[in-house]
Amino acid sequence: MVRTSVLNDALVSIRNAEKEGKRQVMLRPASKTITRFLSVMQKHGYVGEFEEIDDHRAGKIVVELNGRLNKCGVISPRYDVTIDDIERWVTTLLPSRQFGYIVLTTSKGIMDHEEARKHHTGGKILGFFY
Repeated sequence: MVRTSVLNDALVSIRNAEKEGKRQVMLRPASKTITRFLSVMQKHGYVGEFEEIDDHRAGKIVVELNGRLNKCGVISPRYDVTIDDIERWVTTLLPSRQFGYIVLTTSKGIMDHEEARKHHTGGKILGFFY
């Protein structure tokens, strides 16, 4: 079977391991997009440390979980989001204004919606977590 979204497979693995109460999860294959998405999650404290393992194939990522993540997901297709549309997506995807983040890929890199507002840039929506 063909993998249509490597990022979606990784986030589903993280969500399932978090539901089961596991302390760590192994994601494969690894990609730059997954690594940058995880670094945004780590910056906000939703996952712990993660380590990339090079097995001379597609690679693996081992992620330490801390039990704070409730849900994470991918938005497919990757819709274009302008600065004005960010607020509409926040109300659609996140349960509350107080917590949760939407991850965007912009010309300035992969970042959350608050950082994109600060940089005054739009982009394409990758996913969300809370």
